[in-house]
Amino acid sequence: MMEIIPAIDIIGGQCVRLTEGDFAQQTTYDSNPLEVAKRFESHGVKRLHLVDLDGARAKKPVNLAVLESIAANTSLTIDFGGGLQSEEAVKQAFDAGAAQITAGSIAVREPDTVKGWLLKYGADKIIIGADFKGTNIAISAWTEESKYPLQDFISGYVKTGARLFICTDVSKDGKLQGPSLNTYRHLKLTLPEAGIIASGGVTTIDDLEQLQEIGVKGAIIGKAIYEGTIQLKDLERFIC
Repeated sequence: MMEIIPAIDIIGGQCVRLTEGDFAQQTTYDSNPLEVAKRFESHGVKRLHLVDLDGARAKKPVNLAVLESIAANTSLTIDFGGGLQSEEAVKQAFDAGAAQITAGSIAVREPDTVKGWLLKYGADKIIIGADFKGTNIAISAWTEESKYPLQDFISGYVKTGARLFICTDVSKDGKLQGPSLNTYRHLKLTLPEAGIIASGGVTTIDDLEQLQEIGVKGAIIGKAIYEGTIQLKDLERFIC
């Protein structure tokens, strides 16, 4: 069964969403992320994708208090990302209650560092962030499409023991235009050992049904929940 993973992105302790990762295109949806997380949990949701956007800019975790609050007051399995650029930061995230962390830009820039985390913490604890535009990895805070093919990036990490990948189509993120189904279908066919978590563009229940048919491990849902194109009650049938 595909995992349903709502997202909470944090700026200044508040729940926000960006469009295409652009801080100039920010919408604030709720001042209390814990209450948002509790709403998710009340509908049977078991997983949460929590992103510290302030931390991503500062290159170190900034909103660990939000992570700690949600972890202490819900039973959600939380993967945490944003600003995790050092071993100390990763330890802080786990100590604050993260069950998993997402290695984003550092997975592109410093693969040896991330491989060390995989060895130390295990492949079930470290998710590789594979942000992409077109067929290539996106870099420089999503503003550039690199010449590094998405397929090769994931394949390389699979060979070093990684098993979980959040694959975000940054050209679709926050736009409510549907996910990159063909990309996820191709990845599942060519890299069946990789646990692909689809992110970016999920807009409707039909999108989720198609992703489930493809066989992705999970689907991250953000703006669709906050804008109401997907209702939390309609997600319940996807949750065991």
